Amino acid sequence: MHVRRSLTGLALLGLIAGCAPAQSGPAGAGGDEKTGTVRVWLFDEANRAPKEAAVKEAIAEFNAAHSGVEVDVQWIPVEGRADKFSGAFNDPANAPDVAEFGNTDVASYVAAGAFSDLTADLQGWKEGADLLPTVLDTAKVNGKVYGLPWYTGIRALYYRTDVFTELGLKPPTSLSELTATARQIRAAKPDLYGISVGGKYTYAMLPFLWASGGDIAKQDGDKWTSALGTPEAKAGVQAYADLIKPDICPPEQCANLTGTQSVQAFSGGKAAMTIGGDFNHKAVEQGDVKGKYAVVPLPGTQPGSIAPAFAGGNLLGTFAASKKHGLSLEFIELLGGAKYQEKMYTAMGNLPTLSSVQQKVATADPFLKPFVDTLKAGTKFVPSTPAWSKIDAQGVLPTAVQQVATGGQNVDTALSAATEQMNKAFG
Repeated sequence: MHVRRSLTGLALLGLIAGCAPAQSGPAGAGGDEKTGTVRVWLFDEANRAPKEAAVKEAIAEFNAAHSGVEVDVQWIPVEGRADKFSGAFNDPANAPDVAEFGNTDVASYVAAGAFSDLTADLQGWKEGADLLPTVLDTAKVNGKVYGLPWYTGIRALYYRTDVFTELGLKPPTSLSELTATARQIRAAKPDLYGISVGGKYTYAMLPFLWASGGDIAKQDGDKWTSALGTPEAKAGVQAYADLIKPDICPPEQCANLTGTQSVQAFSGGKAAMTIGGDFNHKAVEQGDVKGKYAVVPLPGTQPGSIAPAFAGGNLLGTFAASKKHGLSLEFIELLGGAKYQEKMYTAMGNLPTLSSVQQKVATADPFLKPFVDTLKAGTKFVPSTPAWSKIDAQGVLPTAVQQVATGGQNVDTALSAATEQMNKAFG
């Protein structure tokens, strides 16, 4: 899902899935009217003005090319989106034609029959071949595409250049070296976290899990089962939990940290490293470490390798109940096309999903290189099943990490309980 601000909170999906009607088909019959108002829902932002300006420009271009058509945008507060979307699922007549939504929402929304299958449409789109395959995969359920990836978000390793220079350190090239470096910094500077990470920062933990050869779950046909019981998964969770220790990031201060809080600790000058996204750049620039930090890809287990990152991001989709499917599709292809992906990057710092645009902005902005390199090295995603929303809402993974980090349970016991909970949710 959207990896910025609070949009990665999958707990909301549990509410959405719980409120949405169980359907096997589209939530209402659609149509293909060629005139009238195209209703659009987009996520509100704390600094919405630049986003709104880019969207207004796209609307003006769209309206100029379509006589008798208007585009009406409603800005949806993140905190209220669960009720907003579930209401649309239950009352298709009041649903929008187009909506922005997080890629981790896809499975739950498809289960509700809410969004149109865009597989053939995007295959026929002239810019469709330029969509990054790993990012397009995050819009799929059972091999079908239900949204146009509007932007993606990737995490990498932020580090304090002033601290590293003072202590004669180099950026770590493996996860074990990262742990040793963080421990060395904490020993030399007890007022700093060696690295700020949190027990509730799932998207920082997952690269450790994946880099160790583990996975969250495995799929066999329509059946999902937990994969947390493998030696590889246990090694990855243990490696991450080992960062939440008194000699790196004390459990009493770090076990409950979220991703936002972890990055805030770094930007506030309280940590020598953190795992943050390209979307955190502006926040870090506004903090106490401006001019004193750099970013490299989060390393993998082998020296010189890059750990797989979670591919977050938001999609643009058309509601299955829309009476204006063709117009809706044209609008998302305009707003999600190269011209406006570049404008959205300029406005909001959103990392484009079209390869050519991503390469263009990365060439112009060296800051993006570690994130683009991470994306090219390969990304992974959460299980594409509605059950994932329940698992996330229950805090299954954070609870296991916290138990291991605080010494409440060993990794075998913690992940055994997590496996049981996950398999119950998978059914």
